[in-house]
Amino acid sequence: MSQIPTPHITAKEGDFARTVLMPGDPLRSKFIAETFLTDAVLVNNVRGVQGYTGYYHGKRVSVMASGMGMPAIGIYSYELYNFYGVENIIRIGSAGMISQTLKVRDIVAALSAYTNSSFGRQFGFDGQLAPCCSWPLLKAAMEAGKALGQEPVAGPVYSSDCFYDESAPLGKLQNLGVLAVEMEAAALYLNAARAGKQALALLTISDNPFTGEGLSAEDRQLTFTKMMEIALAIA
Repeated sequence: MSQIPTPHITAKEGDFARTVLMPGDPLRSKFIAETFLTDAVLVNNVRGVQGYTGYYHGKRVSVMASGMGMPAIGIYSYELYNFYGVENIIRIGSAGMISQTLKVRDIVAALSAYTNSSFGRQFGFDGQLAPCCSWPLLKAAMEAGKALGQEPVAGPVYSSDCFYDESAPLGKLQNLGVLAVEMEAAALYLNAARAGKQALALLTISDNPFTGEGLSAEDRQLTFTKMMEIALAIA
């Protein structure tokens, strides 16, 4: 019996391409579809989480928002991998810098994702997990970034369940060489691993939590085009 449509995605079988770009913000999904894709069709709009499928330089590709946080991307990535036949999900999001060697607008490729989340407990392992990206996607992204003039910085990131975190972990993570903090990659990587699929998070540095430097919400929505171009190049 078919599992589609799901409670969260009303797309029909075959509506999604093999590769889905996944920003957190639905408006960023709309921006990518309108700016980069030809013949883009809206295939999902449940709860305003917009998903489109179109063509980039003749290659069929989809883009759909994940919403914010690991529970949200956990739902959408699970359904795309397991019900809609999606093979690759490339998260394209924003992150706060932890490593002070980075600059605002640098692009980070999340090699692995430390986390304070218990998302991984469902898979029966009670120790600490730092799931990793898919090597083929990482390798392709590094090569594409170099060709486009902005090679990503590859390394570990921290996926947090808390935006306002009173435990103040960033200084400790800085000492461990973690590059940036975001809120989705760990769940995406774990779902990909469990499904036998591919995943990568590309993250543009939007702010510095240590200094307060940062970009506006509009800048985050509309100006992270280099990250988008890298993701589209490897889709």
